Amino acid sequence: MSTNELWSMLIRIVLATLGVLELLFPRRLTDYVMNVTTVGEATYEYKSWVYSIARIEGLVFILAAIRLGKDPDEDE
Repeated sequence: MSTNELWSMLIRIVLATLGVLELLFPRRLTDYVMNVTTVGEATYEYKSWVYSIARIEGLVFILAAIRLGKDPDEDE
């Protein structure tokens, strides 16, 4: 297994893991990321569509991981 294949596999694993987490737990993941990336005691109220968009983003991550895992020779 070459170094490029290992990096590709690692990227696919990270994308798939983040995608599944974001698809299944959008509220918890979004709240966690906001707590980590902001300073202070400010609380945020999100619009109603934020968590739906987070789920869509998770699905896109999963699809990207699947697409990156496909063998280019399979398309022929």
